[in-house]
Amino acid sequence: MPNPHYYDPVTGARYALDEPRWCSDAQTPLMISPLRGISRYDIDTSKRSLWRYSAALPRDIARPVSMGEGGTPMVERAWGTLRPHFKLEWFNPTCSFKDRGAAVMLSWLRQIGIKAVAEDSSGNGGAAVAAFGAAAGMDVSIFAPAHASAGKIAQMRAFGADVRLVEGPRENAEAEAMRVSGDIFYASHNWQPFFLQGTKSIAYELWEDFGFQAPDNIVIPAGAGSNVLGCAIGFTELLASRQISRLPRLFVAQPLNCSPVDASFQAGEDGPVTREVLPTIAEGTAIRNPVRLREVLRAVRVSGGQTMAVPEADIVEAVKKLAACGLYAEPTSATAAAALDTLLARGAIRSGERTVVLLTGTGIKSTQFMTDLFAAPA
Repeated sequence: MPNPHYYDPVTGARYALDEPRWCSDAQTPLMISPLRGISRYDIDTSKRSLWRYSAALPRDIARPVSMGEGGTPMVERAWGTLRPHFKLEWFNPTCSFKDRGAAVMLSWLRQIGIKAVAEDSSGNGGAAVAAFGAAAGMDVSIFAPAHASAGKIAQMRAFGADVRLVEGPRENAEAEAMRVSGDIFYASHNWQPFFLQGTKSIAYELWEDFGFQAPDNIVIPAGAGSNVLGCAIGFTELLASRQISRLPRLFVAQPLNCSPVDASFQAGEDGPVTREVLPTIAEGTAIRNPVRLREVLRAVRVSGGQTMAVPEADIVEAVKKLAACGLYAEPTSATAAAALDTLLARGAIRSGERTVVLLTGTGIKSTQFMTDLFAAPA
């Protein structure tokens, strides 16, 4: 394969990885060119973090910024007639999967000389960038919606980030971060392609956890889709290196109140499809216009997977059902668990198959919601 580089999947434009960029010259999202993947013999077993798969990265990173991210546990639980494996991503340092992407992205940016970064986030992404930015000795500015969870804002500030609250919908925070990108590098977890090089470690981890085999199905809560693309990239690399014989099916779960990926998938389109957007308790996935919508849809279709939109009441019930299994998941994560019954009823997944559900963040991130939900009866 040619030397790794950034490329625009629409126009084919290419850029060197050493360039400090977060988008194309036309301000469109970039990807990193396909990589050849690794074998089990390339795993650095001396490391108990995602850096055990550093041979799968497009470039060597001499001094990774690491706090032990990755290596999260997976537990099997009964769920009706299913026995899914729940991947507990809240065991990452800031309690969400976004630590994977932040660790790799900021490690690379520091290596090429970036000293200050800006990010926009409603919570988990901002917390991850703030924490790993602090560990890297970088100045961090986070643009967050004014309506974001107070607990998540406090977590960002605890790591020393300059948090700037922006009134209006989530996309206003993104616009403000882009506006200052000429002065502060825009290290967006939705735009900067090295973030996906971190989330792809989930695929390598699942492959290793299952005895170097791919699961049959992965159910993923999605807003911008960085976990969906991470799984797609990682398993595609494993297929290219002949470590697996097939891709797992990827199933995207979104709250019905904000489900642009499902709207486009069900309509058979590659671009945005109009669907009403309402407030949702799954705030981590409340993204109206995913910047990589086309790539997320392609990843689901190539894998043979599907999408589904989950009503708010079903998300609440899934939070309760997970808690009854000993799993304290925030509503965003519970969206994926809520999708299981419908996917089973559709025949999209079957009881005898190996199904993984990614639980991306802990209920501690949604303290007020969880407190109200589990308050003692009057």
